[in-house]
Amino acid sequence: MSVFRTKSVEQSIGDTEDPEFKLKKRLTVLDLTVFGIGVVIGAGIFTLTGRAAQAYAGPGVVFSFIIAAICCALAALCYAEFASTVPVSGSAYTFSYATLGEMVAWIIGWDLILELMLGASVVAQGWSTYFVTFLDEIGITWPESLGPSPDASFGHFNLAALLLVLILTALVAYGIKESLRVNLVLVGVKLFVVLFVIVMGIQFINTDNYDPFIPPSTGPAAGAEGWIHAPLVQVLFGLEPQVYGILGIVSAASVVFFAYIGFDVVATTAEEANNPQRDLPRGIIFSLAICTVLYVAVALVITGMVNYKDIDAEAALATAFSDRGHDGYATLISAGAVAGLTTVVMTLMIGAIRVLFAMSRDGLLPSGYAHVNPKTGTPLKITLTIGAIVAVVASFTPIGKLEEMVNIGTLSAFALVSIAIPILRKRRPDLKRSFKVPLSPALPILSALICLYLMLNLSVETWLRFLVWMALGFVIYFTYGYRNSRVGRGQGVPAQDYSAP
Repeated sequence: MSVFRTKSVEQSIGDTEDPEFKLKKRLTVLDLTVFGIGVVIGAGIFTLTGRAAQAYAGPGVVFSFIIAAICCALAALCYAEFASTVPVSGSAYTFSYATLGEMVAWIIGWDLILELMLGASVVAQGWSTYFVTFLDEIGITWPESLGPSPDASFGHFNLAALLLVLILTALVAYGIKESLRVNLVLVGVKLFVVLFVIVMGIQFINTDNYDPFIPPSTGPAAGAEGWIHAPLVQVLFGLEPQVYGILGIVSAASVVFFAYIGFDVVATTAEEANNPQRDLPRGIIFSLAICTVLYVAVALVITGMVNYKDIDAEAALATAFSDRGHDGYATLISAGAVAGLTTVVMTLMIGAIRVLFAMSRDGLLPSGYAHVNPKTGTPLKITLTIGAIVAVVASFTPIGKLEEMVNIGTLSAFALVSIAIPILRKRRPDLKRSFKVPLSPALPILSALICLYLMLNLSVETWLRFLVWMALGFVIYFTYGYRNSRVGRGQGVPAQDYSAP
């Protein structure tokens, strides 16, 4: 059979009723919106904003966030249509299985696993830095040998990151609703801190720091010399590597895109939503809109408080206030970062678990992993597996240097989901769609092109690593997934007709 065999929407929905693989429907639109905010607001505000402004775009980083938000908004519309039409765990993986075929679905699923597990590991390390900083500010010393280190190499043990991942793994294994209750509290804390930063930071803004708002372009960033560190688009077309200016803003958009990663994770919980056709589009779009406004506001405040050349790339917000004699503010910001990054790690792990669950249920990975524990209503084996991998990577490797890998995995998934929208419209015009992307196929195609362009602005080094990851994925698919696919073997649970009357 062809590697482009598809799994019908009816079969995908029917499989959700299989007792062995059935998840509990417990999530409301509020849960989904908070879920999205919980994963999006975190790394972008507390770590990436200052770094992107200082190294790439200056105050023009505001435009970088807007460009990344436009890209995400177009992709979000595509995700919203798919999530309301195919309310099944797996997000882009499941959507593409119904449209582009099994091998493309595998590619997207493999990309999503890369995005979510690597993202959780990167953010867990960022969390450990803020956690140790917070402890120092309240007078508690964390042993340097057991904590994060800017010069960490393979084998350096990060106990803080390990403990975080183990605790979150236990919580997620216990139940999705219980996880989101903790998420709700922590999201409330970090939203308070973010609004506090905006309101209190306004009084310290010096408008001279906005001049020039878009600094003139210069050569490559420090430490980024050499073709392998240059954006692929510059190498392909012989462009002069540079930061700041218009190209710097676009390069920064590719970097700060990491800040938006996660809204698509809302779609991975489709199977657990009470009313997915109505609530999933709202949860995806509401969370993205709220986060974009907050990102732009924080970017304006930090670049107004501190000249972009002097921004502390590692702890921009806390340093900006402590330099003005407000150490108490810095402590509060560190506490907000600890709460904020906790929710990011937890949500990314939940997303990875749900994608791996969908792939295992389809037989592309061992199906025994996808069995749902009757007491917790969660795929316990997969939860423990993902938790163990993230814990090891976060606590023993300098994975923070690979965060661009998260971006390229996400952008590739976004591009393929966008392309799949007009394909499913043409193949299955009969399907019920409670939400539709306007101006299709123009907007989905535009979304895919923007994603591709942002991918081209990532470094050659990132592309080479991505190709290695994809090669490994193809080996696994052709040696196991293709032969054991439930679709290929004609297995699955029959479902009612979901076509329009």
